[in-house]
Amino acid sequence: MVNAASPTSDQRSRRRTPVPDAEAATLGAAPLNPFGDLHTLQHLSARLARGLRPVWERLLRRELRCAAEPLVVQRFADYRAERGDALAVWLPFAADAGSVRAFAVLDGGALLQLLDQFFGGTGAAPATLPTEFSPAALAMGRRIAEMLATPLAQAWEPLTRMAFAAGAPETGADLDGEDAVILTRFVIDAEGPSPLTLDLLYPVAPLKPHAPTLTGKVLDKAEPDPVWRTQLTRAAMAVRFPVRSVLAEPVVSLQLLMDLKPGDVIPISIAPDVPVMVGNDRLGHGTVGVSNGHAAIRLTALALPEGLNP
Repeated sequence: MVNAASPTSDQRSRRRTPVPDAEAATLGAAPLNPFGDLHTLQHLSARLARGLRPVWERLLRRELRCAAEPLVVQRFADYRAERGDALAVWLPFAADAGSVRAFAVLDGGALLQLLDQFFGGTGAAPATLPTEFSPAALAMGRRIAEMLATPLAQAWEPLTRMAFAAGAPETGADLDGEDAVILTRFVIDAEGPSPLTLDLLYPVAPLKPHAPTLTGKVLDKAEPDPVWRTQLTRAAMAVRFPVRSVLAEPVVSLQLLMDLKPGDVIPISIAPDVPVMVGNDRLGHGTVGVSNGHAAIRLTALALPEGLNP
């Protein structure tokens, strides 16, 4: 790879023009975007941004923000031309069968900053990027990929269960230049002094089997299924809680405790009202008595949760 200054996020944004939801068909060529509008995938990217935030907070060791930019559909060759020849690490995520479902692309300078910080440095990148990554940098890239795989799968779970297995870091992707890809860019710590960007590329071809879920409309409000609501209510009402009461809490000296022996009696006094507890919360209080030949407590008052007291 030829070293060159990595384009900034603003420069990339000026060169990128969002592709319309429905691609104009060209004679003899398939449309880049066969899914129509990408609202569902855009919602998924916003969900993924929330999942990526704790990952980057662990890596950068500070609180930050992570946001997803609008999706773009473009030819892979156009994306490579946009990135230029600057060194970057490509993190593939494959399915169980081995076909790549996504690529995460991180600038080489950002990877070297994370590597320096991981080994106790200040997180500074070298003034001149190397022509290739060291084994330590590739190992750091593999670690980042493994950390990203879990939130990636969790983000897709509401739509479809897709496995994302982190592969070995690379310096490029084995894709044809005419292949269509869906790009979503995540801006990490946008308000910080040096924001990072992470590109996530989805080749269109592996997503085609999931077209029905990707083209489904996202409903802001939906009526709950009455059968589901009834089953949920029954399940919630069947949850069991331990109920206990403290009848007495005598206080004795350490000397008395040390002198205790079998047969000794510790006097107690039971208050007129004893507390009734559910877990660590007070349910109410009542009086001790007998019911059907068993010791029992008659509730005399209930303790309402805080904020519900009249």
